[in-house]
Amino acid sequence: MKIIAVQPNLVEQVHEAILQEISSGKLAPGTRIIQEHIAAELGVSRQPIQQALLLLRNQGLLRDAPGRGLIVAPLDPDYIRQMYEIRAVLEGLAFRKAAENNSQTARTQGEALIEKGRKAVKKGSVTELISTDMAFHHFVYGLSDNLLIAPTMDTHWTYTQRVMGEVLMMDEKPRDIWHQHEELLQIIIDGDGDAAETKARQHITEAASFIISRLSTS
Repeated sequence: MKIIAVQPNLVEQVHEAILQEISSGKLAPGTRIIQEHIAAELGVSRQPIQQALLLLRNQGLLRDAPGRGLIVAPLDPDYIRQMYEIRAVLEGLAFRKAAENNSQTARTQGEALIEKGRKAVKKGSVTELISTDMAFHHFVYGLSDNLLIAPTMDTHWTYTQRVMGEVLMMDEKPRDIWHQHEELLQIIIDGDGDAAETKARQHITEAASFIISRLSTS
């Protein structure tokens, strides 16, 4: 086997750093990506940056620029709608299994995540709003005891972070969805798989409608 030149963890860190710049609006749609600038800001070589940019391109956050190079891709409402349709099904399964398999763990550990989410809303930090939302959903994936849900959802969360960031920055006061998360958590604690799946699908479908509507008026 050949020696691996770049540690995967470094590529992941660069990927996350660029993703945060896009999600926070610091790299707006249409912005040309300058590898040299990113290398200087992050203090890394161009190789992990190139690999991270390729991942982001494959995930739909970047696209080929006219001539050469990459730019931040504009948001595509049709892609967002289709992605959230898939998310609704997978989230429904995750919440159902969480309710059926781990209601007690949800009871003992879930409230702390709700509190973190509410604190993020009060602070109004886009980065924290996104990270706490992700933490809650990944907590539920773990409760589901289905080892395929989290890695399958990871393919959608990268684009979801970008979409959430774009919408959250549009309003002076961020939309508070933590009352919905609290309702979902209580249903899991109650052990009602049918209700958990139905409510989770509704939660994701409503989020998609709000996001698409909000983007269309921007």
